[in-house]
Amino acid sequence: MKAIVTEKAVLMIERDNTLVFEDSKNKTKEEVKEELEKMFKIKVEKIRTKIHENKKYFFVKLKKEFVAMDIASKLGLI
Repeated sequence: MKAIVTEKAVLMIERDNTLVFEDSKNKTKEEVKEELEKMFKIKVEKIRTKIHENKKYFFVKLKKEFVAMDIASKLGLI
C-alpha cells in the first residue's frame, strides 16, 4: 500500500481527516480497513474507492478521535 502525497491529498488530510492510498485493484475495502487499523491502531469511519488509469485509490476517513495528520507524520508525508 502506497500513501499518496499531492496538494489535494494534503488538503483532505487537514480538512476531512482523510488519508489517500494507492493499492492493487484486487484489494477490498474490508482488507484495507483491517490492515490500517492493525498497523496504526486506529479506527476507520468509512472508505471510498476510485479506479483511475488501472490504479485503485482508497480514501480512508478516520473516526474523529483519531487525527489523520498524526498518521501522515508517522508515514513521513508531512
